[in-house]
Amino acid sequence: MLQAVVSNHGLARALTKQKDNWGTVREEHAMANTLPVRYSPPATDELHPLVYRAIIGLTIWLVLSVWVLFSRGAYESLTLSVITLFFLILVGIPVLLWLTWRRNTDPKEQHGFVAPFHDWASQSFQTWTGRVSGREASMQILLPIAAVAFGMTIFGLVFLFSVPHLGSS
Repeated sequence: MLQAVVSNHGLARALTKQKDNWGTVREEHAMANTLPVRYSPPATDELHPLVYRAIIGLTIWLVLSVWVLFSRGAYESLTLSVITLFFLILVGIPVLLWLTWRRNTDPKEQHGFVAPFHDWASQSFQTWTGRVSGREASMQILLPIAAVAFGMTIFGLVFLFSVPHLGSS
């Protein structure tokens, strides 16, 4: 039989009672330090609505910069149609995933409370590879689309100023 008793000093005493071959009961005491229990706050796997809005805003920036800065020359209609198709795919897939999620979840699970962004960013965000802070997760999500949007704007401005004769035809 094994009993555990915790003393006031944070040490645990384990009391073991065993019978030997002659029927006498022996008691053994073992001292062990208790391990500290870490409190791990719950992690979320839901993005804040501001992250979604930033994705949409950067996508609109990308499309408008390409439409305005690259819409000249002989292949204008082809260029604008490819850009529009890219935009529809870029926005359409997440929207379809969201609509599928909304249709297949319990209405009780679709809560309306949203924490402020500062609180969300300071909490842990659960990914497939482990936990990261919400701030780091939002940066990792927004960095690729921001790089493409700003980079395309810079390419468009360089193209506009270096090849000005395409706009005069």
